[in-house]
Amino acid sequence: MIDRRELLMAGGALAFAAPVPASQQTAQRGTMQTNNTDPFWPDKARLVISISMQMEAGAQPGSGAESPLPRIDPKYPDVAATKWYEYGFKEGLPRLLDMFDRRKVKVTSHMVGAAVEKHPALAKEVVQRGHEPAGHGQTWTPQYSMTSEQERKSYTDSASTIERVTGVRPVGFNAFWLRGTLQTLQILQELGYTYYIDDVSRDEPFLVNVRNKPFAVVPYTLHMNDIVNYEGRYFSTDAYAADLKREFDVLYEEGEHRRRMMSVSAHDRIAGRPARMRVLEDFIQYAQSHPAVTFMRKVDIANYAITSPRTVREGI
Repeated sequence: MIDRRELLMAGGALAFAAPVPASQQTAQRGTMQTNNTDPFWPDKARLVISISMQMEAGAQPGSGAESPLPRIDPKYPDVAATKWYEYGFKEGLPRLLDMFDRRKVKVTSHMVGAAVEKHPALAKEVVQRGHEPAGHGQTWTPQYSMTSEQERKSYTDSASTIERVTGVRPVGFNAFWLRGTLQTLQILQELGYTYYIDDVSRDEPFLVNVRNKPFAVVPYTLHMNDIVNYEGRYFSTDAYAADLKREFDVLYEEGEHRRRMMSVSAHDRIAGRPARMRVLEDFIQYAQSHPAVTFMRKVDIANYAITSPRTVREGI
């Protein structure tokens, strides 16, 4: 089993986003039009912030799953680590959902199908509160270890699970630790997905060519990921808060002259802890205190990027 902590030491991580008016199902597949002045963002926003909220707790393997606890021989059941993950659906997600309601922010929730199956009421509540459900695989198995057939089945099963439980079929995808395969984009496109986030090469959305058709990329960041900072770098809440603010300040300055997007990532069992939730809420308030800052779900960012002539096109 792959260990995220080992990947962190090599440089690993994950993401976050949000607002949107329309109904979940309509906004999921609808598009947004640019006006004659062709702004960087809808309503002439200067900076868009995208928050990812991972719903993973309960999908982890029964033994050998990464956690802050000392590792034990995988032949033994790791009950303590299991309880650490349970915090994600018992406390973490409910706390984050209430906070996003307070701040009137909508996010994208990358859902592991197995976690959705174990906690259907919570997954449905995420969508009922206006957040976007996105694919994150059906199980904890890394996509890069799969054959093409296994990969396709994983995405099909994940989409079917999420749609059955929440009523919305996902059109966005996030691979395990951002690592898909050479066939990932083609498989996603064939299955009706319109964007993925497993690219950290830009601070704005862009389009790539998949079988002579545009496919949207809503980039991720590693350094704004709660796992990377809290569990990999052992940041204090104050250190992470300072990084969030500095990241925002630079992108907000740049946003006056070019399209800029800030990506933040929160995991159910990590960012949902009381002190860490407050760091995220304080950051949201700080960002909202600036003019022309908006939070968008990733599906809405992708749809806007697809329709905008300003969008960077790679290989198209």
